[in-house]
Amino acid sequence: MTTTNTASNDEMARRHRRVAVRAGSVAVVMLAMAFAAVPLYQMFCQVTGFGGTTRRVVKPSDVVIDRTVAVRFDASVAAGLGWTFEPVKRVVDVKLGETTVAVYRATNTSTVPITGTASFNVTPEVAGAFFNKIECFCFTEQTLAPGQSVDMPVTFYVDPTLATDRNSRRVEEITLSYTFYPTTPTVKGKGS
Repeated sequence: MTTTNTASNDEMARRHRRVAVRAGSVAVVMLAMAFAAVPLYQMFCQVTGFGGTTRRVVKPSDVVIDRTVAVRFDASVAAGLGWTFEPVKRVVDVKLGETTVAVYRATNTSTVPITGTASFNVTPEVAGAFFNKIECFCFTEQTLAPGQSVDMPVTFYVDPTLATDRNSRRVEEITLSYTFYPTTPTVKGKGS
């Protein structure tokens, strides 16, 4: 009877170890997925234009067509960022496929250097998949010294296939919005 109990206990211990290894593996995979979720979601949004996310490209369009869209520019700053931030020109009419440069102006109104980073989106959301950025201040952090003003360009084009896409061909106006956020907390009273 002791041999049977020992064999039964050994089998039970092996089962418990297998369950523990499986549960631990699931926990490790879930933790890895949690860390990978943000970059994977950003990549998904950039590829599909989901949520008005623009695409990043390395070269201008090879095709320019005669159809135009109005591109509006919007700018805001988050609380705690002692900057003013605005587009130099609020609206431009661009031909589909035409490379265009828009300029935003930022000024540090505080008494300390401040580093900020910009988030962005495009509305209507369906236009995000067609809005292509070649160069943008939003690709890197920006640091402004106290009182410093800087012009920040964004080079872009709207993909000509917007004109033939079933869901977006009626789009006549696109709004590109940026919000600047501080990358590090500012000292109370000094950064705002």
